[in-house]
Amino acid sequence: MSPYSKPKQAFGLLCWLLLSYATSAIGAIASIQAKSFYGALAQPEWAPPPWLFGPVWTTLYGLMAIAAWLVWRTGGFSANRLALSCFLVQLVLNAIWSWLFFAWQMGAVALADIVVLWLAISATLVLFWRVRPIAGILLVPYLLWVSFAGVLNYALWQLNPQILG
Repeated sequence: MSPYSKPKQAFGLLCWLLLSYATSAIGAIASIQAKSFYGALAQPEWAPPPWLFGPVWTTLYGLMAIAAWLVWRTGGFSANRLALSCFLVQLVLNAIWSWLFFAWQMGAVALADIVVLWLAISATLVLFWRVRPIAGILLVPYLLWVSFAGVLNYALWQLNPQILG
């Protein structure tokens, strides 16, 4: 049971949603030209179509926010400082990736970022699981998608060295 009143819980959920989708917006700013840029890259045969990324990321950011909210509900930031701090770190790494890959076209550095992001998500998932198992489970699709994105990042970097240096 949460120590917070229903209005405070609702406000908390709103805050976690806003924070997660603000991260998405920061990445989206870097990705304004992503459709034409991504479409111009040599693609592996298994690359998903560009239209798929928006719905997938929208869903994942919502799941991440709900997971963070569930952890926060169990005593707030002070009771779950490590888990929620790890969550915030992975949000920053997530936003930076779009800038590295799309805006600055730095394929190798973006790949390094996604590896560190993967580690941060994994740590967050474990820490969230320890507080509320369902919160950890909600991060599994995110970890799987970022795993796939890392492999795709590597493939695109290898297929497009002249663009992604």
